Amino acid sequence: MADQSIRVALLGLGQIGHAFAEHLLERSQEDGMPIEVAAVADHHPDNPVAMGFAHSNVPVYTDGLEVTELGEKLDIIFDLTGNEELRRGLRDQLASQGNRHTVIAPEVMARMMWCFFDEGGDMPLHGAGGY
Repeated sequence: MADQSIRVALLGLGQIGHAFAEHLLERSQEDGMPIEVAAVADHHPDNPVAMGFAHSNVPVYTDGLEVTELGEKLDIIFDLTGNEELRRGLRDQLASQGNRHTVIAPEVMARMMWCFFDEGGDMPLHGAGGY
């Protein structure tokens, strides 16, 4: 049987990205969900969360646009940066590569998933979360 893992990239490992990554990993590992964090990006590679991913052999990028180099090996890019310019760049990069497979999930999608993490309280948010 082919690998059915959902390969995701997490962009932005600050307060929002850290909380989301922690809960995503916890739920996927506890429940055996086929989710693999295939890459992360943060401006600060010495961020403890980024260092933890690097220690687990997950590629860590300092520029979120670099994850697009993984092409269709990524299923979902969770953009948790709140940076509209980065989102435009991601869409442009994927389009120029002809990548019609990888989707960009903004914070609102992460918020929806947060509801299923069964955690008390709301996920921290940036200002605008759409496109």
